[in-house]
Amino acid sequence: MSRRVIRIEAYDATWADRFAELGGRLRAALGSVALRIDHIGSTAVPGLAAKPVVDIQISVAALDPVDPFRVPLEGLGYVYRADNPERTKRYFRERPGDPRTHIHVRKLGSFSQQFPLLLRDYLRAHPAELAPYEHLKRQLAAQHPHDGAAYTEAKLPWFWQTIRRADTWSQPTAWEPGPSDA
Repeated sequence: MSRRVIRIEAYDATWADRFAELGGRLRAALGSVALRIDHIGSTAVPGLAAKPVVDIQISVAALDPVDPFRVPLEGLGYVYRADNPERTKRYFRERPGDPRTHIHVRKLGSFSQQFPLLLRDYLRAHPAELAPYEHLKRQLAAQHPHDGAAYTEAKLPWFWQTIRRADTWSQPTAWEPGPSDA
């Protein structure tokens, strides 16, 4: 069995198209259970190099019980990762062989739900931030080519520094998430 390699690719506009297609299917399956469905992560930021994994955040009223969203997501073929250690979300992945997709189900209005939206919107509004972040991602992917946890852990200082800048930006702009992406 081959080990997955962390690969950072140049921005690809088809990532947004892929999200739009997936978001439509998710909206149809989840209906009003999904209060928001948003494209998050690096593939949601035009011009930013990224791992070719579409990250989708589904915002719900409550994380428990899981069946109102688990059953429809599994019906679409997503695999529930009940062993995910992050307790502020429920996590789903693509089925084996499908294009990589990570689905993060979070409680609407929680810090963990707001964080990726603020970060995404800040990066979209500050294109000068993209090149240094891309450089860091490429450097860390070379250092940790087979260790996703180490790669992610090594990015944490960048995330916390950037979210501080994003929070400062959010105050005079009165930032709040725009409408749901799907």
